[in-house]
Amino acid sequence: MERPLTPKQIVAELDKYIIGQDEAKRSVAIALRNRWRRQQVPKELQDEIAPKNIIMIGPTGIGKTEISRRLAKLAQAPFLKIEASKFTEVGYVGRDVESMIRDLTELAVNMVKREEEDSVIDKAREMAEERILDLLLPSSPQTPSSVPSLPGANEATEEQPVVDPSQKTRARLRTLLREGKLDERLVEIEVSDRAMPVVEIFSTAGLEEMDINLKDMLSGFLPKKTKKIKVKIPEAQELLTLEESQKLIDMDKVVKLAIQKVEQSGIIFLDELDKIASREQTHGPDVSREGVQRDILPIVEGTTVMSKYGMVRTDHILFIAAGAFYVSKPSDLIPELQGRFPIRVELDSLGKEEFIRILTEPQNALITQYVELMKTENVQLSFNKKAIEEIAHTAAHINERTENIGARRLYTIMEKLLDEVSFNGPELGGQKVVIDASYVKNKLSEFIQDEDLSRYIL
Repeated sequence: MERPLTPKQIVAELDKYIIGQDEAKRSVAIALRNRWRRQQVPKELQDEIAPKNIIMIGPTGIGKTEISRRLAKLAQAPFLKIEASKFTEVGYVGRDVESMIRDLTELAVNMVKREEEDSVIDKAREMAEERILDLLLPSSPQTPSSVPSLPGANEATEEQPVVDPSQKTRARLRTLLREGKLDERLVEIEVSDRAMPVVEIFSTAGLEEMDINLKDMLSGFLPKKTKKIKVKIPEAQELLTLEESQKLIDMDKVVKLAIQKVEQSGIIFLDELDKIASREQTHGPDVSREGVQRDILPIVEGTTVMSKYGMVRTDHILFIAAGAFYVSKPSDLIPELQGRFPIRVELDSLGKEEFIRILTEPQNALITQYVELMKTENVQLSFNKKAIEEIAHTAAHINERTENIGARRLYTIMEKLLDEVSFNGPELGGQKVVIDASYVKNKLSEFIQDEDLSRYIL
């Protein structure tokens, strides 16, 4: 990071989107700052300092994933969220743990490629513009400059340079093009044909994990096919700009930077860690769970994974694990894996007061989202204070009676509450809709009274 944030600044940024969970925010802020600190220490010590991996403990819907996602955005780092329960031990059918590093590398390559595209886009637009002008004004077979000059022909005009008429026309066309006056004109351009032979592969072991890029392999043997299409000038400019930007990007440099990003600042959010923790030694599925832990261990400890872009080291990737740990405990993980997650943070459950703040305070607050959505229909939607309290009370009450899904309950309640307003939005244009406590009670009363109904609907 060019301008590293201090832990206090990181927490302040997270506060804009996540309510409460101060201890978890402090832990991730320190972990992120430690990355920058590691890069400032003497070279011989840098490789010795391991990342401080974190386990977040708490039920669903309380902000575990959101904290990690926002952290990665702040750090401008490659970020991957993956469920630990998706993996199986080597030898079983399913995804192998190394695939998460390959996926993270793929994300990083796309991330760096986009950055490179942004840096060359102006040059690419200029080149695309020249190609459009070439199509609009093809150069004549014999330009004036190539006509043999006769002795004495230019003697009288040596003071005045000869102006090529085609250059004047080109300049005029350029002006018209930039002013959008040629937008309706059709041009014929040549683009690469992306159609590839269809190859069906049947495999029980998940061949996609081998990361064999069939298209890349075949492109070396098959000639590149192109096709001619007729499009309007704005679309032609877009297609040609994309083509020119691809030519300007050095993919070797992109891959090198991407691997560096993964190794030095990659973040993997390993959700549902509790699902692979077994309480005691048993036969059957638990054997596989322990096998998954043993497969994850070298990745977290630090190893080298082969990807289609080359070797990727995992020594300094930050792992943030999470789980509800209702049935199992972090101590049920194998001891070696426990030791690789030195920071444990227990997140707080959310109640009515937190729900009120979630509805109103963050920059992406739910109420703000709905107000802005209805504004597109020219409907002035507003919620009074009592209505917000009633929504929060209902969410907390249903979480207590049924399964506690945290702040996600607010999404289901808000959708049910505003169902009628959203449906009739186009007909309500120009009107003001005020949501008050009585409206909330009327819309949600049947779900609150009928526990079975609230279990299925909310």
